[in-house]
Amino acid sequence: MGKKLEFFYDCSSPWTYLAFSKIEDVARRHQADLIWRPILVGGVFNAVNPSVYETRQRPVKPKARYYAKDLQDWARLYGLKIGQPSVFPVNSVKAMRGAFVAHEHGKISPYSRCVFEQYWGEDRDISRDEVLREIVGMVGLDPDEFFEKISSQEYKDKLKRNTDELIERGGFGSPTIFVDGEMFFGNDRLVLVEHALAQSH
Repeated sequence: MGKKLEFFYDCSSPWTYLAFSKIEDVARRHQADLIWRPILVGGVFNAVNPSVYETRQRPVKPKARYYAKDLQDWARLYGLKIGQPSVFPVNSVKAMRGAFVAHEHGKISPYSRCVFEQYWGEDRDISRDEVLREIVGMVGLDPDEFFEKISSQEYKDKLKRNTDELIERGGFGSPTIFVDGEMFFGNDRLVLVEHALAQSH
């Protein structure tokens, strides 16, 4: 049995989009058991990392310029289109609850990819029901089932449980990756994730 590779993620983060685009390849290369863990990153920030909001209010301009360049450098390297969405930050709560519905149908990867692409690549507001309805159609999910489930307490609780668990385990943002319980944060740590996966049990 392969190592346990947990991917805690929220589609509202561009760095998470980068890591998402590679995580399945990483799991395959190392015969790891990839476990998708959708979260609400805003809930994490509110609980343990409010400095994110302070940085947005009062950015360090040279750092912000470099941050934008760095993101585009990574996007080019990975062959992804990552723009500057007109709605940012976006309320991703419905989209992330929807990941659980997609997972039940074996479609969490194409669903999440579509959410990332529509938001970061096409500047679509993924908080809007009509946008989510299009995404659901693109990946072949039933819209009535999707919207009924994401409005239910059960699916609200699923997302909250994952978010709370990440906080309890020391997480502070997205993407957070665990290899057999060892935590790594951020797209640029994928090289360390691979190193951990390559170590013998």
